Amino acid sequence: MTTLEQIKSLNERVDALRNYLDIEGKTIQLEEEELKTQVPDFWQDQKRAESQMKKVKSLKGWIEAFDAVQNAADELTLAAEFFKEEAITEKELDAAYEKAMEMTETLEMKNMLRLEEDKLGAVIKIVAGAGGTEAQDWAEMLMRMYLRWCEKEGYKAEISSILDGDEAGIKSVTIKVEGDYAYGYLKSENGVHRLVRVSPYNAQGKRMTSFTSVFVVPLIDDTIEIDINPANLTWDTFRSGGAGGQNVNKVESGVRLHYTFKNPITDEMDEIVIENTESRDQPKNKENAIRLLKSQLYELELEKRRQETAKIEAGKKKIEWGSQIRSYVFDDRRVKDHRTDYQTSNVNAVMDGEIDEFIKTYLMQFGGQDN
Repeated sequence: MTTLEQIKSLNERVDALRNYLDIEGKTIQLEEEELKTQVPDFWQDQKRAESQMKKVKSLKGWIEAFDAVQNAADELTLAAEFFKEEAITEKELDAAYEKAMEMTETLEMKNMLRLEEDKLGAVIKIVAGAGGTEAQDWAEMLMRMYLRWCEKEGYKAEISSILDGDEAGIKSVTIKVEGDYAYGYLKSENGVHRLVRVSPYNAQGKRMTSFTSVFVVPLIDDTIEIDINPANLTWDTFRSGGAGGQNVNKVESGVRLHYTFKNPITDEMDEIVIENTESRDQPKNKENAIRLLKSQLYELELEKRRQETAKIEAGKKKIEWGSQIRSYVFDDRRVKDHRTDYQTSNVNAVMDGEIDEFIKTYLMQFGGQDN
């Protein structure tokens, strides 16, 4: 049964959120920013206008989200009074508490996403590790998991390029995820994912271990300027494989971009190679490849900035490209995140995209340390 102490504690968290989010300040700022959209020549500079509208939308989003939380908390307080008067049941009071708590925790988690890149879309690249067919099958299972998560969360996900496995599964895939805060949530997935199971590809039915790397970078939008030197850019074209009909296979619509540059992290010359087979239109694929290139260059600049400002504290757990972050042990019915120690026995739900608790636990433990 929901207690008065629990209701009091939740209301205190809502009051704290009001202060953290500076709702009063955001309300005043929203009025000022909306006034800027009402000038006669506002849409003459479309890029600047779109940037302004995004700012207005963001402010409205925070205010409306907090208002919804506050309403849920007020309804809970009212429900407690009704319960005392025996006007509602204990079950109805508990339901009001669960609703208010869930909405409060969701907004608290979003409050952890304060970095400028957190609000952007994301690019997920999944690469099968050593282990042949078993690892390639694992990579495809992870691809399905993330696509299911995107669908559940209302994000638009498109496969930019995919390389099929030799017998089953995939060797690699790049997924473009569009939508607010996709990167903020998905950055928690960055690292190596370990699978332990009785392999269907092993004749002796042995327990096998496979590793697959997941790389997540922000998907930049038109409001972010990234300079690319055309002299360092070269293109290859090729016939796309896989689904898409005869036209895809007959026309060289697939593109491969090579870009050489001075890596801001290592201070040495480096190369980025990006393939895109998203559509049958070669110019469109080139445009998408450039956007993916800018996303990778943006991530490198962000990492350099993070290092320079010394935000990475000594002893802090940090996602590295080669770190093992999570284990999926199928026969033991266990998925465990090694950074937060959060685990669940509902393996099937996780593989169907139910990874919110892993994301939430990571952000609540480490998200604020990045700000």
